[in-house]
Amino acid sequence: MPEEVNRRNFIKAAALAAGPAIISARGANDKINIGWIGVGTRGNAAIDWLHTAAPNDVHLKAVCDTYQGYITRAIDRVQTIWGNKPDTYDDYTKLLADKDIDAVYIMTPEHLHHEMAVAALRAGKHVYVEKPLAHTIEEGFDIVNVWKEVNEKKKIICQVGTQNRSSSLYKKAKELVQQGMIGDVHFVRAFWYRNGLPDQPSWRYVIPAEATPQNTDWNRFLGPAQKRPWDSHRYFQWRLYWDYSGGISTDLLVHQTDIVNFMLDKTVPRTCSASGGIYRWPDGRDVPDTLSAVYDYTDKLQVNYSCYLGNEFFGYGEELCGDEGTIRVMNRQDLYFEHETYNSRRPGAQDRAPAKIKSRAPIHLNGMADFKEADGAINHFKNFIQSVLGNETPIAPPPVGQQAAISGHMATLSYKNQKKILWDDATNKYHFV
Repeated sequence: MPEEVNRRNFIKAAALAAGPAIISARGANDKINIGWIGVGTRGNAAIDWLHTAAPNDVHLKAVCDTYQGYITRAIDRVQTIWGNKPDTYDDYTKLLADKDIDAVYIMTPEHLHHEMAVAALRAGKHVYVEKPLAHTIEEGFDIVNVWKEVNEKKKIICQVGTQNRSSSLYKKAKELVQQGMIGDVHFVRAFWYRNGLPDQPSWRYVIPAEATPQNTDWNRFLGPAQKRPWDSHRYFQWRLYWDYSGGISTDLLVHQTDIVNFMLDKTVPRTCSASGGIYRWPDGRDVPDTLSAVYDYTDKLQVNYSCYLGNEFFGYGEELCGDEGTIRVMNRQDLYFEHETYNSRRPGAQDRAPAKIKSRAPIHLNGMADFKEADGAINHFKNFIQSVLGNETPIAPPPVGQQAAISGHMATLSYKNQKKILWDDATNKYHFV
């Protein structure tokens, strides 16, 4: 059972996130010095995203990773994109000790988020941490409380990487909901379907042939996780193992429950029932490749989530089912609105909607065509940097990131225990029924 958490502190932390930080990391004419922790697949790609988001406001000063091959690749990437050779570290604590570094990006496996985020916050650094906020509910609350604590001495910006909140497409969907375009919403369907070739199982990333215990700091990668002998599969394919990941629940589902919260102004669901298993890829992985989760909220909302890593036909999407219309956001690229016709969608059937509903014209918006956005990642990075500069407010501060993470952890806990889980919002505790 989770430990009791001081609810007043959690609420106070959320309130701190409401106002902009009237600060600059260094000075009005200086760039923000960035330390980059984790330059694996996503971390390496995101080096480009930061340059697109804030080429004139930041200086990528240092990179850190526990695999030397990734560090070598990152040096080349930074030199190519940014034009400078970064400092390099295999120990993030040494990077944090650099007083010239103002902000850090934590792009590591989720089991390391807690210790790294807490250390960075206590070191006075602004922090961007990938989702989920932490590997457990308790660790997430600890990050929230540390962030609140350090904010009492110095305004610290912390952004959690639930980037859908920064997507113009999802912001437009939220506007349509607030305008009453689809009426009351009591049901949402969300899904994410992927697949891999028969010889390329989902999340079985390619292991570099040159990776060895000699050029990879295995013990530092393990961090707080159970100590084990060197295992390249666990290191490079960490999403497949409970020690380092929540799998579908915290890698994929969190994005979608979070953006449903955003579009509908929700926080944490009241209950979750999850089930699934390893059906498509029985290759030694711990986490399921098939997962369904049903969430109920206290104010009469149900979210039905499904994910399958063995078929990609239906793709990725969220469908908000209102009593007067439907909003669909598909593959983070297409938004559709249609009003209800009350005819069971029979071919050629009459549109029986009342005039006020019938007058709402269909809408189709495309992320690239209408907003020049592939998704919300670039905007999310930009929002973080502008918040550090004091020009904006973070759209996903730690209390919001924790709300998103709790939904994912609830699914994991329900799946593992094969029981329905209930969340008590008054005490920030859960129990099973």
